[in-house]
Amino acid sequence: MTVSTVDDPIVIVGMGIEAPGGIDTLPEFWTALAESRELIGPFPRDREWPLAELLTLDRTEGWSPVADAGGFLTGATEFDPLFFGITPREAVAMDPQQRVGMRVAWRALEHAGLNPGALDGDSAGCWMGVSFMEYGPRAASVNEYSGYRATGTALGAVAGRISHGLGLTGPSISVDTACASSLTAVHQAAAAIRAGECEWALAGGVCVMGSPGAFYEFSKNNALAGDGHCRSYAADATGTLWGEGAGVIVLERESRARELGHRVYGRLLGSRVNHNGKGAPIAVPSATAQERLIRATLAAADITPELIGLIEGHGTGTPVGDPLELTALSNTYGGERESGPRLGSVKSNAGHAQAASGMLGLIKVLLCGVNGQIAPSLYAGQPTGEIDWENTSLRLATDLEAWEPIDGVRYAAVSSFGVAGTNAHAIVAMPVLEESDV
Repeated sequence: MTVSTVDDPIVIVGMGIEAPGGIDTLPEFWTALAESRELIGPFPRDREWPLAELLTLDRTEGWSPVADAGGFLTGATEFDPLFFGITPREAVAMDPQQRVGMRVAWRALEHAGLNPGALDGDSAGCWMGVSFMEYGPRAASVNEYSGYRATGTALGAVAGRISHGLGLTGPSISVDTACASSLTAVHQAAAAIRAGECEWALAGGVCVMGSPGAFYEFSKNNALAGDGHCRSYAADATGTLWGEGAGVIVLERESRARELGHRVYGRLLGSRVNHNGKGAPIAVPSATAQERLIRATLAAADITPELIGLIEGHGTGTPVGDPLELTALSNTYGGERESGPRLGSVKSNAGHAQAASGMLGLIKVLLCGVNGQIAPSLYAGQPTGEIDWENTSLRLATDLEAWEPIDGVRYAAVSSFGVAGTNAHAIVAMPVLEESDV
């Protein structure tokens, strides 16, 4: 007999992270968040990018300035192929998103108390959010990558590499819903566990830019932060700033976690995915669709919005996207109450990690829960005037502050929205832990 989700919720029992600023551990990530550190750095000089052209795009009519800045992974070009049973020649042809995804999944398993080297034949699943990032030369050419391009550049191989390397035999699926990819991956992984397709799963997202194409695109669209900062929800926001990152979580039913002695960092009370539908151009967000999604997620979680103490928003820093998102959040979570939820975005620290952005935000929320504190959002001191802050209980998280639980639980929501119109939202409940270390 299948136990209901209410009686036996999907829980998060492990996490792995890789973020800009040389961060590859959870304590390092939390310290950076708590200290309001910006993890932005100059463009990498070891990827053979056309920086001279990129940094002078604004000299061409119709293009906006590109700052020498982004949230780049310092270890993106590093990989130990033999550790994962891969030949060096094949490793060179592999999209670095596969490489980074493999090592972050390994860390998540270890954090959950699982031995990654002892999982061969396990029927666990793997869902990874990822988008095409233009790594390597074209397949229709003779080069050192030839013969390995099919698996080296396939998006499906991001999840597939993890499953193959660990010997997992359950569903293995890469998910591309643009910037909503990693939260969509979590949603699908949880649904598969509930449906009995697998007993537990890895879910996450990864973004490593094989080319600076995203900077070109948003320079042409005048939607890039020319000053090299992602000012989420701020009055002086001018556009987004691209970044990289990876995050993976381990999911299973709570009964299984208790049976195996796994530490529960959060319960996934509900998640939903929808689309904007027709109307505005495909890349323009929809406040109506976002509000509809949030209400559906609250219904799935079976809680009232008043319980939510922290919202990790999308917060791209674009003058169009942020006000629309704030409208949806205010209409759903901003009702009258003495102290409303705090709102922030990890993008203000590390830039917009695209397919991995929702996962970095979710891990930020889980670490806030572990530590009993709400991390500040950078550039929140002067919020945008595009919404009426006097008539909403939403407040930007400007300082590191205590996060008081409600009956031993802290509740939070996480949002992600994709450029192709897909929206994802999740609600998590974090029980107070006896120990604060992660």
